[in-house]
Amino acid sequence: METYRSYIGGERIESSSGNTMPNINPADTSDVIGEIQLASREESRRAVASAFSAFLEWRRTPAPARGKIVSRAARLMEDRREELAAAITREEGKTLAEARGELTRAINVVEFCAGEARRLVGETIPSELPANFAYTIKEPHGVVAVITPWNFPVAIPAWKIAPALVAGNTVVFKPATLTPATAVMLTEIFNEAGLPPGVLNLVLGSGSEAGDAILSHPAVKAVSFTGSTETGLKISAQVAPRGVKVQAEMGGKNPVVVLEDCDMALAVESTAQGAFGSTGQRCTATSRAVVIDTIADEFVEKIVERAKSFRLGPGDDPETDIGPSVDEGQFNTVLKYIDIGREDGAELLCGGKRADGDRLENGFFVEPTVFDRVTTDMRIAREEIFGPVLSVLRVKDFEEAMLVANDSEYGLSSSVFTNDANMVYRFIDEIETGMTHINSPTTGGEAHVPFGGIKNTGLGAREQGSTSLDFYTELKVVYVDYTGRKREGNLY
Repeated sequence: METYRSYIGGERIESSSGNTMPNINPADTSDVIGEIQLASREESRRAVASAFSAFLEWRRTPAPARGKIVSRAARLMEDRREELAAAITREEGKTLAEARGELTRAINVVEFCAGEARRLVGETIPSELPANFAYTIKEPHGVVAVITPWNFPVAIPAWKIAPALVAGNTVVFKPATLTPATAVMLTEIFNEAGLPPGVLNLVLGSGSEAGDAILSHPAVKAVSFTGSTETGLKISAQVAPRGVKVQAEMGGKNPVVVLEDCDMALAVESTAQGAFGSTGQRCTATSRAVVIDTIADEFVEKIVERAKSFRLGPGDDPETDIGPSVDEGQFNTVLKYIDIGREDGAELLCGGKRADGDRLENGFFVEPTVFDRVTTDMRIAREEIFGPVLSVLRVKDFEEAMLVANDSEYGLSSSVFTNDANMVYRFIDEIETGMTHINSPTTGGEAHVPFGGIKNTGLGAREQGSTSLDFYTELKVVYVDYTGRKREGNLY
């Protein structure tokens, strides 16, 4: 059984806290993978101090040289792809196919960010004065705290750490305690790629202890967070008095809008994959299907049939379509919301309980669940469940569909299914989400394309793609006066 330790100043440390936590396979709770040594507040502060000490030298390292190290990390991730995928599956629960897909995304993002090291450019701006030169440059903040969730334990940290390093920042990385093995492996990979000691530090610990100590440290100048809206807003409020910059990618309640002229088979399959793939544990998962009433009966019949066809099981079984909830807490949350849906009067069509059967008895498996005749005032239509639960909301026309789809505090992703070009562009104009898809699932994205949402989903600059370094840099404006004499007149 492996012991997972924090990594500070270029070496693994033995925690003095005395607090530990097991790493348990959610598909088989009898499989205890390892034990986490939880970092103390003092050790968390040491990690920030280490990053602060390493910052000046790392900042002075030329950006292309920083990019080479990040590029080398991508190659090491490629070399350890199967080992990483197996670790994701065992401690998080997703299928091997999903884990390999996550790694493809992570590697692509790291490769893209490495290339950005040669494009860390500013602009030259014509001055209104003679013999004057104005230009801009991008500079790092200093120490960046990276706080990540368990559902994409390699990809999300990778798409935060890589641009932070390329920009010249040093990093304190605090992952979710449910996925320590992948966090340790990812940290090893970046350091093996050639990072100087202290540039990337890993703190394994609780949010209330380790996380709070990191966020409270005066050397932390920026925080990149992915997780719940409640936690993201608390983090923002905690660091705002110090002027710390915050980037937060938070909750989602993503709708698909299904119009009368859609390709029904495509709409059903895409909705099912978006709702039930990765056990619904994606911020971009499809949570609401907003369906025109004239086709709703057909849609509901087919989506229920598809939901019942998914095979549940351990992620390392090639026959498995859907793995377990990540832990007992999330499992109970999903079942609680199913009970709430029933109590609020939604019509339960399939699923709705713990799955049973061979190889399922020791895991946190929930049957794919479909509710029909859900209304916008029901909690299952408004609150993020993070499980394999789909709510169908029936509407009379496109106008009502847009009102229902936009009736949410969240605004991450969305989809529309139609073959009418006019409706496509009306949907694009009117939908209130940061990302949208046409005739494809709400999930998915590409490494070179920005990612993020609006409303209570997104705070701060977008992640990835052309915007990947925006959050991790400050813009400095430079004026060079080469007249050699005092300026006359109004200096503004």
